[in-house]
Amino acid sequence: MSNPKGKLIIIGGSVDIGSFNEKPTDLSAKIRFFEKGILNRIVNESFRKNLSKIEIITTASNIPEQVGNEYINAFKALNALDVGLLHIKTREEANDPAIVDRLNHADVVVFTGGDQLRLSSIIGGTEFHHILMKKYENEDFIISGTSAGAAASSNNMIYQGSSSEALRKGEIKITGGLGFINNVIIDTHFVQRGRIGRLLYACATNPMNLGIGLGEDTGLLITDGHSMEAIGSGLIILVDATHMRETNMTDVQMGEPVSIENLIVHVMALGDHFDLKTKKLKIGHFKPNVVNTETGIAI
Repeated sequence: MSNPKGKLIIIGGSVDIGSFNEKPTDLSAKIRFFEKGILNRIVNESFRKNLSKIEIITTASNIPEQVGNEYINAFKALNALDVGLLHIKTREEANDPAIVDRLNHADVVVFTGGDQLRLSSIIGGTEFHHILMKKYENEDFIISGTSAGAAASSNNMIYQGSSSEALRKGEIKITGGLGFINNVIIDTHFVQRGRIGRLLYACATNPMNLGIGLGEDTGLLITDGHSMEAIGSGLIILVDATHMRETNMTDVQMGEPVSIENLIVHVMALGDHFDLKTKKLKIGHFKPNVVNTETGIAI
């Protein structure tokens, strides 16, 4: 893919509704203050700001109405009022001309959390997917995804695997994603759920891919298909396996531990930048405003 004109915003999520068969938690936590901060960034990055037409895609979720309404309320709080819900539940619906027409008129789409395998299997290869790619490549258009929506954004996607047993051969399952960005593999809820082993294994088996581990309330704004800026309150872990020297991956049996030599790890926080072409990290030395607790005014 040549450098797309659109922007991609991937978010580590705050509540995972169904991904990797883990139990859902309180949905009221999904749109926390700082995630609203990321949503505000989405609005500000869009071509028409708060006048942008935003479509929420709830395909990944098993409770789409509830999740969708959380996002509508969050965007309303940010004065973005033209927000719709697309509860695409089948591939037939993803090819429906009326739904595709809504996408054609959208400025922003946001994929919610849930199950990334459901998202990729329903959306992938449909007319909806083709139009998404066309708009992302040629228009000032934003694709955003949180949790499962972020994990499915790359051409390769982790869809299953225990965190604690990740570095045993065959534990991590990888399939094709939606391909908005190539040569990366994304994991979410990363710091909070101790998923570093999953990403190390995924990169060791696919060393051309940069591993991206997104913490909760944390995201990456990706422009030109390669320039990544950290946004949100948490951490992003990057794993670069291009300089890996050796692994015993092909020698051990299924279920046995693997060895890996010389993976490069970077840690990003708010304001840091990373270039996918040069593989260089630029630390932003971001200094947040200090707020007077009595007046609420930044000092």
